[in-house]
Amino acid sequence: MENKLIISLSPHVHNTDSVKKNMYGVLIALAPALLVSLFVFGLGALLVTATSVLSCLLFEWAIAKYLLKRTPTSITDGSAIITGVLLAFNLPSNLPLWIVIIGALFAIGVGKMSFGGLGCNPFNPALVGRVFLLLSFPVQMTSWPKVGQWGSYLDAETGATPLSLMKQALHGNPDALNDLPSAFQMLLGNNAGSLGEISALALLLGLGYMLWKKIITWHIPVSILVTVLVFTGIMHYVSPTEYASPVYHLLGGGLMLGAIFMATDYVTSPMSKRGMLLYGVCIGILTVVIRLFGAYPEGVSFAILIMNAFTPLINTYLKPKRFGEVAKKKK
Repeated sequence: MENKLIISLSPHVHNTDSVKKNMYGVLIALAPALLVSLFVFGLGALLVTATSVLSCLLFEWAIAKYLLKRTPTSITDGSAIITGVLLAFNLPSNLPLWIVIIGALFAIGVGKMSFGGLGCNPFNPALVGRVFLLLSFPVQMTSWPKVGQWGSYLDAETGATPLSLMKQALHGNPDALNDLPSAFQMLLGNNAGSLGEISALALLLGLGYMLWKKIITWHIPVSILVTVLVFTGIMHYVSPTEYASPVYHLLGGGLMLGAIFMATDYVTSPMSKRGMLLYGVCIGILTVVIRLFGAYPEGVSFAILIMNAFTPLINTYLKPKRFGEVAKKKK
Protein backbone atom coordinates (compact mmCIF):
# COMPACT_ATOMS: atom_id res chain seq x y z
CA MET A 1 0.00 0.00 0.00
CA GLU A 2 1.36 3.42 -1.01
CA ASN A 3 2.09 5.78 1.89
CA LYS A 4 0.52 9.22 1.70
CA LEU A 5 1.94 12.42 3.07
CA ILE A 6 -0.89 14.57 4.38
CA ILE A 7 -0.22 18.30 4.10
CA SER A 8 -2.41 20.97 5.70
CA LEU A 9 -2.21 24.73 6.05
CA SER A 10 -0.44 26.24 9.04
CA PRO A 11 -0.54 26.97 11.91
CA HIS A 12 0.07 23.54 13.39
CA VAL A 13 -0.50 23.07 17.12
CA HIS A 14 0.55 19.85 18.83
CA ASN A 15 0.00 18.64 22.37
CA THR A 16 -0.33 15.37 24.24
CA ASP A 17 -4.08 15.59 24.89
CA SER A 18 -6.43 12.87 23.73
CA VAL A 19 -10.06 11.97 24.35
CA LYS A 20 -9.07 8.89 26.34
CA LYS A 21 -6.50 10.77 28.44
CA ASN A 22 -8.97 13.50 29.38
CA MET A 23 -11.78 11.03 30.09
CA TYR A 24 -9.66 9.03 32.50
CA GLY A 25 -8.47 12.29 34.03
CA VAL A 26 -12.10 13.12 34.81
CA LEU A 27 -12.52 9.67 36.37
CA ILE A 28 -9.54 10.35 38.66
CA ALA A 29 -11.17 13.66 39.64
CA LEU A 30 -14.40 11.81 40.46
CA ALA A 31 -12.59 9.34 42.74
CA PRO A 32 -12.78 11.43 45.98
CA ALA A 33 -16.55 11.86 45.65
CA LEU A 34 -16.93 8.13 44.91
CA LEU A 35 -14.92 7.18 47.99
CA VAL A 36 -17.03 9.49 50.17
CA SER A 37 -20.27 8.01 48.80
CA LEU A 38 -19.01 4.47 49.48
CA PHE A 39 -18.04 5.46 53.03
CA VAL A 40 -21.33 7.25 53.74
CA PHE A 41 -23.83 4.92 52.01
CA GLY A 42 -21.89 1.66 51.88
CA LEU A 43 -23.55 -1.25 50.08
CA GLY A 44 -26.19 0.83 48.33
CA ALA A 45 -23.60 3.16 46.78
CA LEU A 46 -21.52 0.22 45.59
CA LEU A 47 -24.46 -1.60 43.99
CA VAL A 48 -25.92 1.47 42.29
CA THR A 49 -22.57 2.69 40.93
CA ALA A 50 -21.43 -0.73 39.69
CA THR A 51 -24.79 -1.41 38.03
CA SER A 52 -24.83 1.99 36.35
CA VAL A 53 -21.28 1.73 34.98
CA LEU A 54 -21.61 -1.86 33.77
CA SER A 55 -25.00 -1.13 32.16
CA CYS A 56 -23.64 1.92 30.33
CA LEU A 57 -20.68 -0.07 29.02
CA LEU A 58 -22.91 -2.94 27.91
CA PHE A 59 -25.47 -0.74 26.17
CA GLU A 60 -22.84 1.35 24.37
CA TRP A 61 -21.03 -1.79 23.18
CA ALA A 62 -24.24 -3.49 22.00
CA ILE A 63 -25.61 -0.41 20.22
CA ALA A 64 -22.29 0.38 18.54
CA LYS A 65 -21.71 -3.20 17.43
CA TYR A 66 -25.17 -4.42 16.43
CA LEU A 67 -27.12 -1.28 15.55
CA LEU A 68 -24.48 1.16 14.29
CA LYS A 69 -22.21 -1.64 12.97
CA ARG A 70 -19.06 -0.03 14.33
CA THR A 71 -15.90 -2.08 14.83
CA PRO A 72 -14.07 -1.51 17.09
CA THR A 73 -16.54 -0.08 19.55
CA SER A 74 -15.90 3.04 21.62
CA ILE A 75 -16.25 1.59 25.13
CA THR A 76 -12.52 1.87 25.85
CA ASP A 77 -12.40 5.67 25.52
CA GLY A 78 -13.77 6.14 29.04
CA SER A 79 -16.85 8.18 28.09
CA ALA A 80 -19.32 5.38 28.88
CA ILE A 81 -17.69 4.86 32.28
CA ILE A 82 -18.00 8.58 33.05
CA THR A 83 -21.66 8.53 32.01
CA GLY A 84 -22.25 5.56 34.30
CA VAL A 85 -20.51 7.18 37.28
CA LEU A 86 -22.23 10.55 36.79
CA LEU A 87 -25.62 8.89 36.39
CA ALA A 88 -25.05 6.95 39.63
CA PHE A 89 -23.94 10.17 41.35
CA ASN A 90 -27.36 11.65 40.52
CA LEU A 91 -29.29 8.74 42.06
CA PRO A 92 -30.26 7.82 45.64
CA SER A 93 -28.34 4.87 47.09
CA ASN A 94 -31.53 2.84 47.67
CA LEU A 95 -32.78 2.99 44.07
CA PRO A 96 -33.85 -0.46 42.76
CA LEU A 97 -31.26 -1.77 40.33
CA TRP A 98 -33.77 -2.36 37.53
CA ILE A 99 -34.50 1.37 37.54
CA VAL A 100 -30.77 2.09 37.39
CA ILE A 101 -30.51 -0.15 34.31
CA ILE A 102 -33.39 1.67 32.62
CA GLY A 103 -31.70 4.98 33.34
CA ALA A 104 -28.43 3.72 31.84
CA LEU A 105 -30.25 2.52 28.72
CA PHE A 106 -31.93 5.89 28.27
CA ALA A 107 -28.71 7.82 28.96
CA ILE A 108 -26.63 5.83 26.46
CA GLY A 109 -29.28 4.79 23.93
CA VAL A 110 -31.25 8.03 23.72
CA GLY A 111 -28.93 10.68 25.18
CA LYS A 112 -25.77 9.61 23.36
CA MET A 113 -25.85 6.88 20.71
CA SER A 114 -29.06 7.99 18.99
CA PHE A 115 -27.18 11.14 17.93
CA GLY A 116 -24.16 9.22 16.67
CA GLY A 117 -22.10 8.72 19.83
CA LEU A 118 -19.40 10.74 21.55
CA GLY A 119 -18.98 14.20 20.04
CA CYS A 120 -22.43 14.31 18.46
CA ASN A 121 -24.79 14.38 21.46
CA PRO A 122 -26.33 17.84 22.11
CA PHE A 123 -27.29 17.03 25.72
CA ASN A 124 -25.32 15.58 28.61
CA PRO A 125 -26.21 11.84 28.57
CA ALA A 126 -26.05 11.33 32.34
CA LEU A 127 -28.47 14.20 32.92
CA VAL A 128 -30.77 12.91 30.19
CA GLY A 129 -30.95 9.61 32.06
CA ARG A 130 -31.40 11.31 35.42
CA VAL A 131 -34.23 13.60 34.31
CA PHE A 132 -35.97 10.70 32.54
CA LEU A 133 -35.90 8.66 35.76
CA LEU A 134 -37.04 11.65 37.84
CA LEU A 135 -40.08 12.14 35.60
CA SER A 136 -40.82 8.41 35.29
CA PHE A 137 -40.17 7.26 38.88
CA PRO A 138 -40.60 10.39 41.05
CA VAL A 139 -41.24 8.49 44.31
CA GLN A 140 -38.17 6.26 44.05
CA MET A 141 -36.00 9.13 42.80
CA THR A 142 -36.87 11.37 45.75
CA SER A 143 -36.38 8.85 48.54
CA TRP A 144 -33.10 9.75 50.24
CA PRO A 145 -31.41 7.33 52.70
CA LYS A 146 -29.89 8.77 55.83
CA VAL A 147 -26.13 8.52 56.16
CA GLY A 148 -24.32 5.80 58.05
CA GLN A 149 -26.44 2.78 57.02
CA TRP A 150 -23.52 0.91 55.44
CA GLY A 151 -25.09 -2.54 55.29
CA SER A 152 -28.55 -1.40 54.18
CA TYR A 153 -29.85 -1.09 50.66
CA LEU A 154 -33.56 -1.18 49.84
CA ASP A 155 -34.57 -1.11 53.51
CA ALA A 156 -32.49 1.97 54.39
CA GLU A 157 -34.19 4.60 56.53
CA THR A 158 -34.86 7.78 54.57
CA GLY A 159 -34.77 11.45 55.55
CA ALA A 160 -35.03 15.00 54.22
CA THR A 161 -32.25 16.58 52.17
CA PRO A 162 -31.01 20.15 52.82
CA LEU A 163 -32.76 21.33 49.64
CA SER A 164 -36.08 19.79 50.66
CA LEU A 165 -35.83 21.56 54.03
CA MET A 166 -35.13 24.84 52.26
CA LYS A 167 -38.14 24.21 50.03
CA GLN A 168 -40.34 23.67 53.09
CA ALA A 169 -39.25 27.06 54.41
CA LEU A 170 -40.40 28.63 51.14
CA HIS A 171 -43.82 27.02 51.56
CA GLY A 172 -44.71 28.48 54.93
CA ASN A 173 -42.55 26.48 57.34
CA PRO A 174 -39.58 28.72 58.26
CA ASP A 175 -38.69 26.45 61.19
CA ALA A 176 -37.46 23.89 58.66
CA LEU A 177 -34.28 25.94 58.25
CA ASN A 178 -33.42 25.12 61.87
CA ASP A 179 -33.12 21.43 60.90
CA LEU A 180 -30.45 22.09 58.27
CA PRO A 181 -27.11 20.38 58.90
CA SER A 182 -24.16 22.66 59.52
CA ALA A 183 -22.15 23.99 56.60
CA PHE A 184 -19.21 21.91 57.88
CA GLN A 185 -21.31 18.73 57.74
CA MET A 186 -22.40 19.53 54.20
CA LEU A 187 -18.81 20.21 53.23
CA LEU A 188 -17.68 16.79 54.44
CA GLY A 189 -20.73 14.76 53.42
CA ASN A 190 -22.80 14.16 56.54
CA ASN A 191 -26.22 14.79 54.96
CA ALA A 192 -28.80 13.00 52.85
CA GLY A 193 -28.82 13.31 49.07
CA SER A 194 -27.70 11.69 45.84
CA LEU A 195 -24.52 9.62 45.84
CA GLY A 196 -22.21 12.21 44.36
CA GLU A 197 -23.58 15.45 45.74
CA ILE A 198 -23.19 15.02 49.49
CA SER A 199 -19.56 16.12 49.93
CA ALA A 200 -18.70 19.53 48.50
CA LEU A 201 -15.08 19.11 49.64
CA ALA A 202 -14.62 15.92 47.59
CA LEU A 203 -16.05 17.65 44.51
CA LEU A 204 -13.80 20.68 45.02
CA LEU A 205 -10.79 18.36 45.19
CA GLY A 206 -11.87 17.00 41.83
CA LEU A 207 -12.17 20.55 40.48
CA GLY A 208 -8.68 21.37 41.68
CA TYR A 209 -7.26 18.28 39.98
CA MET A 210 -8.94 19.03 36.64
CA LEU A 211 -7.78 22.66 36.72
CA TRP A 212 -4.25 21.51 37.57
CA LYS A 213 -4.23 19.04 34.67
CA LYS A 214 -5.93 21.62 32.41
CA ILE A 215 -8.76 19.21 31.62
CA ILE A 216 -11.21 22.09 32.07
CA THR A 217 -10.95 25.84 32.61
CA TRP A 218 -12.38 27.84 35.50
CA HIS A 219 -14.92 29.81 33.45
CA ILE A 220 -17.98 27.55 33.63
CA PRO A 221 -17.84 26.26 37.23
CA VAL A 222 -16.84 29.61 38.73
CA SER A 223 -19.47 31.57 36.77
CA ILE A 224 -22.19 29.14 37.89
CA LEU A 225 -21.16 29.19 41.55
CA VAL A 226 -20.69 32.96 41.72
CA THR A 227 -24.06 33.57 40.03
CA VAL A 228 -25.86 31.30 42.51
CA LEU A 229 -23.99 32.91 45.40
CA VAL A 230 -24.98 36.43 44.31
CA PHE A 231 -28.65 35.82 43.61
CA THR A 232 -29.35 33.58 46.62
CA GLY A 233 -27.43 36.11 48.74
CA ILE A 234 -29.74 38.88 47.57
CA MET A 235 -32.83 36.81 48.40
CA HIS A 236 -31.43 35.88 51.81
CA TYR A 237 -30.72 39.54 52.54
CA VAL A 238 -34.31 40.45 51.60
CA SER A 239 -35.88 37.74 53.78
CA PRO A 240 -33.44 35.71 55.92
CA THR A 241 -36.21 33.75 57.65
CA GLU A 242 -37.63 32.52 54.36
CA TYR A 243 -34.57 32.12 52.15
CA ALA A 244 -31.60 30.07 53.33
CA SER A 245 -28.06 31.39 53.44
CA PRO A 246 -26.25 31.32 50.06
CA VAL A 247 -23.64 29.06 51.65
CA TYR A 248 -26.26 26.30 51.95
CA HIS A 249 -27.21 26.77 48.31
CA LEU A 250 -23.58 26.38 47.28
CA LEU A 251 -22.91 23.31 49.41
CA GLY A 252 -26.32 21.63 49.11
CA GLY A 253 -27.84 19.57 46.33
CA GLY A 254 -26.19 18.87 43.01
CA LEU A 255 -24.84 22.37 42.35
CA MET A 256 -21.17 21.49 42.84
CA LEU A 257 -21.52 18.21 40.97
CA GLY A 258 -23.32 19.83 38.06
CA ALA A 259 -21.10 22.92 37.84
CA ILE A 260 -17.82 20.99 38.00
CA PHE A 261 -18.47 17.73 36.17
CA MET A 262 -21.55 18.04 33.96
CA ALA A 263 -21.81 21.64 32.80
CA THR A 264 -18.15 21.41 31.72
CA ASP A 265 -18.75 18.53 29.31
CA TYR A 266 -16.71 19.28 26.17
CA VAL A 267 -19.41 18.28 23.71
CA THR A 268 -22.36 20.14 25.18
CA SER A 269 -20.71 23.36 26.43
CA PRO A 270 -19.55 26.45 24.48
CA MET A 271 -16.06 26.68 23.02
CA SER A 272 -15.14 30.32 23.61
CA LYS A 273 -14.32 31.82 27.01
CA ARG A 274 -17.00 34.49 26.64
CA GLY A 275 -19.48 31.81 25.67
CA MET A 276 -18.54 29.74 28.70
CA LEU A 277 -19.11 32.69 31.02
CA LEU A 278 -22.52 33.46 29.50
CA TYR A 279 -23.42 29.75 29.62
CA GLY A 280 -22.42 29.51 33.29
CA VAL A 281 -24.27 32.66 34.34
CA CYS A 282 -27.45 31.45 32.63
CA ILE A 283 -27.18 28.04 34.32
CA GLY A 284 -26.75 29.76 37.68
CA ILE A 285 -29.78 32.00 37.16
CA LEU A 286 -31.99 29.11 36.00
CA THR A 287 -30.88 27.01 38.96
CA VAL A 288 -31.83 29.73 41.43
CA VAL A 289 -35.18 30.36 39.72
CA ILE A 290 -36.12 26.67 39.80
CA ARG A 291 -34.90 26.16 43.37
CA LEU A 292 -36.71 29.19 44.77
CA PHE A 293 -39.81 29.44 42.60
CA GLY A 294 -40.20 26.09 40.81
CA ALA A 295 -41.88 22.86 41.80
CA TYR A 296 -38.63 20.91 42.33
CA PRO A 297 -36.17 21.54 45.19
CA GLU A 298 -33.26 21.13 42.77
CA GLY A 299 -32.85 22.86 39.43
CA VAL A 300 -29.26 22.16 38.32
CA SER A 301 -30.08 19.25 35.99
CA PHE A 302 -32.86 21.13 34.21
CA ALA A 303 -30.74 24.29 33.98
CA ILE A 304 -27.80 22.47 32.36
CA LEU A 305 -30.00 20.63 29.86
CA ILE A 306 -31.77 23.87 28.90
CA MET A 307 -28.46 25.62 28.30
CA ASN A 308 -27.13 22.59 26.39
CA ALA A 309 -29.82 23.41 23.84
CA PHE A 310 -28.49 26.97 23.54
CA THR A 311 -24.84 25.96 23.15
CA PRO A 312 -24.90 25.97 19.31
CA LEU A 313 -26.43 29.46 19.37
CA ILE A 314 -23.79 30.69 21.83
CA ASN A 315 -21.03 29.19 19.66
CA THR A 316 -22.46 30.95 16.62
CA TYR A 317 -22.59 34.45 18.09
CA LEU A 318 -19.63 34.28 20.47
CA LYS A 319 -17.01 32.71 18.25
CA PRO A 320 -13.40 32.73 19.40
CA LYS A 321 -11.04 34.90 17.38
CA ARG A 322 -9.42 33.01 14.51
CA PHE A 323 -5.81 32.13 15.15
CA GLY A 324 -3.64 34.67 13.32
CA GLU A 325 -6.55 36.88 12.29
CA VAL A 326 -5.97 40.63 12.11
CA ALA A 327 -8.97 42.82 12.84
CA LYS A 328 -9.93 45.20 10.06
CA LYS A 329 -9.52 48.88 10.85
CA LYS A 330 -12.65 50.97 10.68
CA LYS A 331 -12.58 53.80 8.17
